[in-house]
Amino acid sequence: MKVLFIHNRYSIKGGEEESFEAEIRLLQDMGHEVGVYEETNERVRELRRSQVALRAIWSREVYRELRSRLSRSRYDIVHVQNFFPLISPAAHHAARAEGVRVVQSVRNYRLLCPAATLFRQGRVCEDCLGKAVPWPGVLHGCYRESRAGTASVGAMIAAHRALRTWHRKVDLFVALTGFVRDKLIAGGLPADRIVVKPNFVHHDRGADRGEGDYALFVGRLSPEKGLGTLLQAWPHLAGRIELKIAGEGPLAGAAREGAALSSGVQWLGRLNQVEIAELMGNARFLVCPSEWYEPFGRVAIEAFARGTPVLASDIGGLAELVEHGRTGRLFRPGDPSDLARQALWMLDHPAELAGMRNAARIEFETRYTAERNYAQLLAIYNRALDDPRPGAGRLVRPVPIGASSAV
Repeated sequence: MKVLFIHNRYSIKGGEEESFEAEIRLLQDMGHEVGVYEETNERVRELRRSQVALRAIWSREVYRELRSRLSRSRYDIVHVQNFFPLISPAAHHAARAEGVRVVQSVRNYRLLCPAATLFRQGRVCEDCLGKAVPWPGVLHGCYRESRAGTASVGAMIAAHRALRTWHRKVDLFVALTGFVRDKLIAGGLPADRIVVKPNFVHHDRGADRGEGDYALFVGRLSPEKGLGTLLQAWPHLAGRIELKIAGEGPLAGAAREGAALSSGVQWLGRLNQVEIAELMGNARFLVCPSEWYEPFGRVAIEAFARGTPVLASDIGGLAELVEHGRTGRLFRPGDPSDLARQALWMLDHPAELAGMRNAARIEFETRYTAERNYAQLLAIYNRALDDPRPGAGRLVRPVPIGASSAV
């Protein structure tokens, strides 16, 4: 099996980047040949705004380079992760022009929403969902608070809907949860070509005991992640347990201020994966207070791997990952009082919390291991290769190495 991964890296590494790198390592560990075609947002600084805007719609450079590479070195699958802004959907057209099957991972809502979040001014927003031209997003300047910038993203969305790129040039879309799949269908993508495969934890460090007297937040410090709600909720716990916050972002100042004003809050800044895993294993529980349609919630399954329950907002993909009363608790998104109420319940029921630790680890072992994910990924590639549509590409059925392809 030869797979070419395509990815436009972000300026700040986050969960999408980690998932992209984990899938590459997984396939390489299983003996597959993996190539990578990358761009980086660091290059945006070298280009004029007009150049970036045009490249977001169609990059002639990428189309030419990819066709050349695919004609010289035959791949079975082109797996597109993030194509925005410098790669563009020209990558999908180039792959199909060379007869190579295309799989598109969907880790945000860029195909439906100029901001990629379905979130605006502190609330969930579906104003552009299903519209041929996402004009409400342009009107509100949803992309980086710029109408001009949003217009270029909106032009990309509108152009490739008109070209039917997502219907004609993609064999399979990979959604992280059933929730995301439903949103993609509501946005007009072909339901029969959207499959669900979650993220996974590549290096399993095993469960820990959760003996630290603290709760933990890990993530980007931005409005949609619910940091404000979390900081408002914690005083209601009256010093029962410390809150540790790990991460950076535009609301880092709020985290710093929260830590300064409360002896029960500690801001740790950005930590590496080893440090985060250690903190997760010792935490009594992880808090995920997101207020947008989180597509997945990678930190939740990282917590499950360490046997740590998750207190999460009842919204988006998080509500699909966390089973209320079994692997954690759910609270109303944006409601500090309900967040505090559920946290206090966990603290007041130590036996039930211990049972959640066992259930969280079992959930990880059942659904989110590398071995399980490898079988799912191979099944997706095989399905793409079996696409009967005319001109879809060569038919090659790879044999899984070290795991069954049955899902």
